[in-house]
This record gives sequence, C-alpha cells and structure tokens, in this order.
Amino acid sequence: MGSFSIWHWVIVLAVVLILFGGGGKISRLAGDLAGGIKSFRKGIKEEDASATGDAQQAKVADEKDKAAQG
Repeated sequence: MGSFSIWHWVIVLAVVLILFGGGGKISRLAGDLAGGIKSFRKGIKEEDASATGDAQQAKVADEKDKAAQG
C-alpha cells in the first residue's frame, strides 16, 4: 500500500510528457480542435442551406463568419 504500481508511474509519466513535452503542444491541440469545430459548423450550415434550397443564406452566413474573424 506504500508504493505505486507500474501503471501509476506510466500514467504519471504520460501526463508529464503531454504537459512538458514541448512548447505549444497544448495550444496546437486547442487550435486544431477549434478548426474542427468551425469546419463542422460550416458543414452543418451548408447542409441546412442545401436542404432548404437556399444556398444564398449559407453564403451570407459564411461571409459574416469571415468578417467576424477579422
């Protein structure tokens, strides 16, 4: 009960490597996640627009997103 098993050490080592494994890894992961979410939302908008037959609405929404991003 006084010592950790090998699995405890493996998990601790994995967490340390993820956190301190290099500069910017977490920010890159967050950026990739954000990009994936934006692509997903854009796909949903386009699908909704094509389902209703109103492609112009998706184009306007896309232009608004681009303008909001700067």
